[in-house]
Amino acid sequence: MPKYSIIVEYIGTNYSGSQVQPDKVTIQSELNKALSTLKVADAFNEEGSQKQIIKTIFSGRTDAGVHSKGQVVHFESSKPIVASRFLNSINGILPNDISVKSIQEVDEKFHAQLSAKYRVYQYKIVNRQHRSAWDKHSLLVREPLNIERMNKGLSYLIGEHDFTSFKSMRTANPAKDCIVYKAECKKEGDIITFEIAGNRFLYNMVRTIVGTLLMIEHNKFEPEFMKQVLEAKDRTKAGPTISPDGLTLIEVGYEQYNLVK
Repeated sequence: MPKYSIIVEYIGTNYSGSQVQPDKVTIQSELNKALSTLKVADAFNEEGSQKQIIKTIFSGRTDAGVHSKGQVVHFESSKPIVASRFLNSINGILPNDISVKSIQEVDEKFHAQLSAKYRVYQYKIVNRQHRSAWDKHSLLVREPLNIERMNKGLSYLIGEHDFTSFKSMRTANPAKDCIVYKAECKKEGDIITFEIAGNRFLYNMVRTIVGTLLMIEHNKFEPEFMKQVLEAKDRTKAGPTISPDGLTLIEVGYEQYNLVK
């Protein structure tokens, strides 16, 4: 059967994360429902009755409340798909806070999660005294933040490290090493955008890194404190896991595949 890759955008506020969960509304459950409606994967059960079997594979999980501009998903279809017709149809079925940005056929070896070489996340901070009705999907921080100090602290995270200090204590996966290719903050007006790129991320890792940055600024610690937290491999040494609302998955990269953006 032909295999397809799609790029999915979503506002995660109203969803219990991306992955299917019993009795929960998730991004994957809504996407599977829409694909079933389009009948892209016809199959038959043991009694011979036709049914829909939809198996979508995401590039990775996003937590409840986290957004996406570049989530990559693959699935197999029982019939060829015409891109323009598919995009019009599925976006007419999906809720307004989920959309499919692009679709393309990929070879049978492509795997949305296992073929991925890097992921890029951004966290948006509004650094001013008063909130605005337009400050959606961001975190309001009233005290002035020093970008140079923050970037100095982030520099200690570049490279391959054990990120135990920044993972959720509920993480069951014993693999704690990640490679961070980029970690920096940029400021435009009163908007600070934190961006991090890595081969993989632990549960709550990005939000805890940002929480630790803010803890360092609030307490006027030296930027080197980030290095101490990293080397401690102790979650209690890091800052809080902050709100998911400012976090967005921006891009997933594939070395050998040029996906349509």
